[in-house]
Amino acid sequence: MAVAADISPQSYYIQHHLVHLNNIGEKQSAVANFSVINYDSLIWSVLMGVIVLFFLWRAASRVTTGVPGRFQVAVEMLVDMVEDQAKGIVANEQSRRFVSPLALTIFLWIILMNTLDLVPVDLMPWILKVTGLGAAPGDPVYYHRILPTADLNITMGMSLGVLLLMLYYGIKIKNPGGFVKELFSAPFHGHGIGAIILAPANLLMNLIEYAAKTVSLGMRLFGNMFAGELVFMLIALLGGAWTGFNGMSLGLGIGHILAGTVWAIFHILIVLLQGFIFMMLTLVYIGQAHEGH
Repeated sequence: MAVAADISPQSYYIQHHLVHLNNIGEKQSAVANFSVINYDSLIWSVLMGVIVLFFLWRAASRVTTGVPGRFQVAVEMLVDMVEDQAKGIVANEQSRRFVSPLALTIFLWIILMNTLDLVPVDLMPWILKVTGLGAAPGDPVYYHRILPTADLNITMGMSLGVLLLMLYYGIKIKNPGGFVKELFSAPFHGHGIGAIILAPANLLMNLIEYAAKTVSLGMRLFGNMFAGELVFMLIALLGGAWTGFNGMSLGLGIGHILAGTVWAIFHILIVLLQGFIFMMLTLVYIGQAHEGH
């Protein structure tokens, strides 16, 4: 594999693993380019979503009135956990009929996508190389990233979905007129001429609030998973430094195994925590849409 003369093999290794399988065949250069489609992120996120839906459908179809099996008990515990959280945040029972299943789906979906980060960094490239799909530049799948939540497009897309739900429930609960009125009359309340003077500031504050919630929700998940992916790549470089049975190679090899094991165990907590945080913030934001300032 050819390496550019101005970068080290280690830098090239990491840069290569950070390029998506997309429709332009190279790394996206612009911060925002809506013509670029990351096929790998779409494929893996949709696949994980289908698995989650199948998992929940399977659990629902196997519900029995007698003594439940372990699978049913585990799913019921998850459902009860999410429902308890939703009850404490979203007071409207009618809204919870949709919001609670949505929160459960988001929780499991993000966990499943995050878990892909535990797949060895070089496993997919090795499989693609063996199959001849990614052995050299120009091959169909030479670039490939397996972790959807390390792609800002995916996490921001999910957070934009939450934003639409916030707007939907805000309009539904407060009526269109009440929703628009609140945009101009809160959080700085005024009367008479004071209300008119404060209206532009109130609108700006509310728009900033919606934007901040959306950006922070997507960036938080992306930042944590992207950082975890980078750590796994750096650990993989320890094993990649193997040059034979000598002291340095053996030391780096042992360090690779130990560091990879420790980080993988710790990363399991991050995988679960990030899924729970995204779910909870989704509930909080939708719950706030039901309330007035």
